[in-house]
Amino acid sequence: MRVSVTEIKRYIQYKENRFSLIFFSVLLLLCSCKKKVAIDTHKYTNQLIEETSPYLLQHAHNPVNWKPWSTDALSEAKQLDKLVLVSVGYSSCHWCHVMEEETFTDESIAQVMNENFINIKVDREERPDVDQVYMTALQLMKGSGGWPLNVITLPDGKPIYGGTYHTKEEWNNTLQQIVKLYKQNPQKLKDYAENVTAGIQTINLIEPIKQNASLSKAVVQNSIENWRKNWDLIWGGEKTETKFIMPSNLDFLLDYALLEEDNEILDYVENTLEKMALGGLYDHVGGGFFRYSTDRYWKVAHFEKMLYTNAQLLSLYSKAFKVYKKPLFKEVILGTTAFLHREMKNKEGGFYAAMDADTDSEEGKYYTWNEKELRSLLKDDYAIFSEYFGIKKENQLDTKNYVLYRSKTDSTFANEQQISLKNLNDYKNEWIKRLSEAKKQRMVPSIDDKIIISWNALLIKGYTNAYMALGNKEFLEEAEAISGFIQKEGYNEGNLIHSYKKNSKKTNGFIEDYSYLTSAYIDLYSATMNIKYLEKAIQLNRTTEELFKDSSSEMYKFSTNDELISKIVKVNDGVLPSPNSVVAHNKFRLGLLYYDRDLLAKSKKMLTSMLVNIEENASNYSNWNSLLLHSVYPFYEVAIIGEDADSFIKEFDNIYIPNIIIAGAIKESQIPLFKNKYVKDDTYVYVCQEGMCKLPVNKVKDAIEQL
Repeated sequence: MRVSVTEIKRYIQYKENRFSLIFFSVLLLLCSCKKKVAIDTHKYTNQLIEETSPYLLQHAHNPVNWKPWSTDALSEAKQLDKLVLVSVGYSSCHWCHVMEEETFTDESIAQVMNENFINIKVDREERPDVDQVYMTALQLMKGSGGWPLNVITLPDGKPIYGGTYHTKEEWNNTLQQIVKLYKQNPQKLKDYAENVTAGIQTINLIEPIKQNASLSKAVVQNSIENWRKNWDLIWGGEKTETKFIMPSNLDFLLDYALLEEDNEILDYVENTLEKMALGGLYDHVGGGFFRYSTDRYWKVAHFEKMLYTNAQLLSLYSKAFKVYKKPLFKEVILGTTAFLHREMKNKEGGFYAAMDADTDSEEGKYYTWNEKELRSLLKDDYAIFSEYFGIKKENQLDTKNYVLYRSKTDSTFANEQQISLKNLNDYKNEWIKRLSEAKKQRMVPSIDDKIIISWNALLIKGYTNAYMALGNKEFLEEAEAISGFIQKEGYNEGNLIHSYKKNSKKTNGFIEDYSYLTSAYIDLYSATMNIKYLEKAIQLNRTTEELFKDSSSEMYKFSTNDELISKIVKVNDGVLPSPNSVVAHNKFRLGLLYYDRDLLAKSKKMLTSMLVNIEENASNYSNWNSLLLHSVYPFYEVAIIGEDADSFIKEFDNIYIPNIIIAGAIKESQIPLFKNKYVKDDTYVYVCQEGMCKLPVNKVKDAIEQL
């Protein structure tokens, strides 16, 4: 969204004034602490003060009578026959902050909202189900969406208006017009709301399986041909001016390229991953990736850091390192894990949701540098540093600040500068040390300290995959520690919750929590051979079936509650894989390990339901396409059993084979895959396909030849 320079200046001035107010308020409290006098420095306080979400707490002292999402709030709207205003955002959303400061703190705006609406604030990361329903409404109304998501509904929750960021004047005009229309012609709004609601319900209705639908390589190949024209072969990613990170897309394409020995796609994936890692999308000082690039060159990021982004990229770059063996990819893995451990880890063992983009009312201030401070910090190294990180006019974020941005790999740069790679690494270590010390003097971006179970499950996979790629034992220990945290704090009365924060309300887990965690446990089992993780995966899969099965399709509902205007059946893959595609993968993998034909059949039915979507729009259904690869290309179970099974698995970990699942056991196991395969005092590898196994071998290289 665009705002004027005047509005931005006003916004910055307001932030400065507010900081001054907070400073003197704290000083006053400190001075009076001996008398234990409680002083409320806030003119207004609403119901959000009882919440623990950082995003909701940001609005707790607005003059707007905000309420958290609840059935009580909706019941009040019906009882009073009031319109409902649902405003959805998240703590690291820049324009959410702007609208809060500019509009929701305005007393005249608040008066209009309080007199005419029941006002509900929603943290989309706490209630993704509410966000999904009303984001779908906004997309139906306007053709696109974003945050802040502001929706006005009838008292029954059916939407009549949707928008994103509004200036104060725009918001006031919108509210006045809708209030007037509701008083003068309520039936017109009711008819419109019924149409939008019907549209939402239709989108979440999955068509029954067509009897003649078949799984074939042709569907995969057609999907790629339809998609290929959108690829940016120079800068990587897709041909868009703003580039989002889509891990599922690159994950699928890498598997396909390996199975088909398609060098063009292999090069495209490698180039995309390299450009992402070299560009300003990656934090070259602190490690970790930002959320997306604001340009097609991956130069200038939107500077918020999300746990789900970095968790998935850990898995992706771990796979890519095994395929391409590029030092850059290893550097990314090590830098990202260091960032996560240092900045995002809770003392109890879980990982926080996000790190804000703004400090001192300025986006990216924590991560960018001006020439004067760089010269002061780097002294004689400035010349080579500026060449390495592109400190030149075209890489300026604004009139004074630079984004650190690399255009060349270390080997290329070292050759051009006629220095050894060792010397270059010594330079880099010293540069990062100096800049890291300088950053300690800066205000650190705020952290959203919710611990979201589904995102932590993605991180279990990330750390597990990093361990399998690099062999660093601490990565596996971290993955198992997150699992232990979830077992301790991620359940309520036997069922998963969605997010954890000390003293917070416990919202029931959504299907993404169950499906992502099931997948993580299957990965952990493959890496550790610890049967407890496989048992947890089986139990979670059963619970998923019991709680979320959609009675009208082969799919699974997003939520267990029915308080919304439509059920949600999330099937498309985006920045996160769709939970239904993950459920289908889980059933496929568990079905192979347990020779469970029922699980395999359910997975196949889910996949078959999506064939038309896959073929027509591969970029939005890439995790489904990955499952289709497993179904139309040979897929193997690799059973390793015997006292040396652990070392055999580590040998397999050094390479990447896209069409296998590995299971290991040191002794006799009750898992059907290992039945009648244990031989005392020896270790054997069995390469099997749907239960039919080739002759056992006692060397990994021989098993790979069989594959």
